[in-house]
Amino acid sequence: MGLTSDTERVLEIDRYHVLLDPPRADLVALVDVAAQVAQVPLATINLITDTEQHQIATAGFDASICAREDSMCNLVLHEKEPVIVPDASQDPRFKDNPFVTGEIGDVRFYATHQLRTPAGVVIGTLCVFDTEPRALGDDQEEALVKLADRVVDLLELELRTRELTSAVKALEATQAELERSNQVLTAFAGQVAHDLRNPLSAVRMSLELLEEQMEAPEPDADTLAYVATRANSGAERMQSLIDDLLAYARIGGRMRRSQVDLTAVMAEVRADLAVPLLGADLTVGDLPTVEGDPVQLRAVLQNLVANSAKFTAPGEKARIEVSGRADGDLWRIEVIDHGLGVPEADRERVFAPLARAHEDVEGHGIGLATVHRIVDAHRGRIGIAETPGGGATVWIELPR
Repeated sequence: MGLTSDTERVLEIDRYHVLLDPPRADLVALVDVAAQVAQVPLATINLITDTEQHQIATAGFDASICAREDSMCNLVLHEKEPVIVPDASQDPRFKDNPFVTGEIGDVRFYATHQLRTPAGVVIGTLCVFDTEPRALGDDQEEALVKLADRVVDLLELELRTRELTSAVKALEATQAELERSNQVLTAFAGQVAHDLRNPLSAVRMSLELLEEQMEAPEPDADTLAYVATRANSGAERMQSLIDDLLAYARIGGRMRRSQVDLTAVMAEVRADLAVPLLGADLTVGDLPTVEGDPVQLRAVLQNLVANSAKFTAPGEKARIEVSGRADGDLWRIEVIDHGLGVPEADRERVFAPLARAHEDVEGHGIGLATVHRIVDAHRGRIGIAETPGGGATVWIELPR
């Protein structure tokens, strides 16, 4: 392994997160042991960057930071074996160093060993010293090497613990996302069955008309082409709805926001609801262009209009109006019917999954729960009021 570059050293030190943190108790305890083993009053763990020496744990004095050129350990950082100096004032390498001359300190005895990471990067030293000359025995020198290795072990242990904690948090976030996704998938399983029923009915009606024409003695070519086009269009809408709903429900799936022309969306809804709206009087007024997910907003209007067509008194035809207007910084869209209405006590409850206001009307109680969830995702609000003269007015407010 060659000499460690300053860039490698700085990057490796940064990984350990020790320069800006308070002295770690485990590292302080280790330098205490080093001082005791060497039988000296002073010890430190030095990390050396490209410009400075940082004392990250000390025994016998307060930690500080000095310029790298003033560091004694910087002069012997490349040495793979322990450097032991009985009297630094007599050593040509250190006699003029400010830690020896009295400018910063009065070091005489000095012993140090490099700190080498598992990647082979030298990041600093474990250093013991005294203001009096002395010697270090072989056993003490060996212990200094082992303690230097333990310094790196402690730094690595904390790093791996931090990485493991981060990984656990990421796994917990993934688990939460999976749970959220399962909830979304469950909700959309119901929505798919609910929302596909209407375009499927339109396709079936078109196919029945096509079959009738085919059985006629003289099939009309124009009628055949028209019915086939309607059937194909309905099938394409079903495929698009399935694809987009599954994409939305997928793990991490989010709305695909764009400018949505609700007038165009209502035209698709009218086509999808051709069967439920047979005999109904549907009036569509001015509708705005809003920001949102076109598929989800289509599901909202489809559900609301289908409900208005469904909840009609026996023997009466459905009368439905869909309109929109600006209201301050909001768009307000209303779907108004003159049918059975929703009792005031049930106007919040009907937005819960499987909740139903009229048990005698066929349905699963999924549609309004889906609508509420989509409106929430668009940062909007939804509610139900009574239509003057009877019926329900479902209003939606979306940001402009």
